[in-house]
Amino acid sequence: MITQENLLLALKQVHDPDLHKDIVTLGFVQDIVIKDGDVSFKVVLTTPACPVKDLLKKQCEEIVSKLPGVKTVRVEMTARMMTSKTERGDLLPGVKNVIAVASGKGGVGKSTVATNLAIALGQLGAKVGLLDSDIYGPSIPMMMGVSGKPVMGDDRKLQPIENYGIKMMSIGFLMSDEQALVWRGPMVAQALTQLMRDVDWGELDYLIVDMPPGTGDAQLTLSQVVHVVGAVIVTTPQDVALIDARRGVGMFQKVNVPILGIIENMSYYVCPNCNHRADIFSHGGAQKASEKYEVPFLGEIPLDIDTRIAGDSGKPIVIAKPESVNARAFMETAKKLASMISVLHHGTADDKAKLMGQKMFFANTKLNII
Repeated sequence: MITQENLLLALKQVHDPDLHKDIVTLGFVQDIVIKDGDVSFKVVLTTPACPVKDLLKKQCEEIVSKLPGVKTVRVEMTARMMTSKTERGDLLPGVKNVIAVASGKGGVGKSTVATNLAIALGQLGAKVGLLDSDIYGPSIPMMMGVSGKPVMGDDRKLQPIENYGIKMMSIGFLMSDEQALVWRGPMVAQALTQLMRDVDWGELDYLIVDMPPGTGDAQLTLSQVVHVVGAVIVTTPQDVALIDARRGVGMFQKVNVPILGIIENMSYYVCPNCNHRADIFSHGGAQKASEKYEVPFLGEIPLDIDTRIAGDSGKPIVIAKPESVNARAFMETAKKLASMISVLHHGTADDKAKLMGQKMFFANTKLNII
């Protein structure tokens, strides 16, 4: 006859590949019900965007079904995401994890990456928001296919504009397309703070923040007023982009924000007519940099005309062509990103130390703040 003790002992064979522990030790197995050979239980994961969710469920079903006395097995996969709140977390009370998507220079496709990552995480089951913090050049409204002005709620907070299941806010919603903002640094910092504090974001698993290029006011403000669980650096393979990416990584490390990974965008081009591959901007530089400086490499995104057309039309590639090479690349990158955050919250001491103890790009230099 199957017992709860036998069940848990058997389930210790199922290991989370990212957290390097079995699901019983991790406390994932809950709400066990055993009746007349019918077994049901929940597996409560660390994120709804878990990349191995289906694999873990299959392993649980196979192992339990082989136990003596078991007639049927029902496994419910769910998630309870841990928050990264600190004393700076009250500005976004319902947001569990703030992720900065940044680049050292412009023109590397950072906003394209941010929009597609946000949608991909949402499609994986997470509640996701997208904040456009590029005050001077907001692009999220166009790339996400939304327009109009946000309305004010009863609590005197702006309601995010939603599309594709993603809650969004941008200074672009509050100004005309032709209007130019000629603001000094303190005004940029104040505007970014208001876009977080004065917006009713509700309950979110992830808030993706599309940062402006460089290492200026927006980056410093974000790291000071909220707890950023980590940063994603977007670069292209050529040397000049990698040099600027290193500066971006160094800046976040100086303000104690872990680097969740580097993404190499426009990694290579494949001709749609003859399938010839061309490394237009060189190739592999981001992966080499990640290995040298002990920063995770999240993946490479090919240079693709459909991705550009999708962004310009307001229908990102993961929505426009979900089966395309680039859409699948964004989905895999989103899964790796979710895994990195789970490691920060639930990983072994060694895993956390490795991620938090990344080799500094500028270990012996000072962060110049004017």
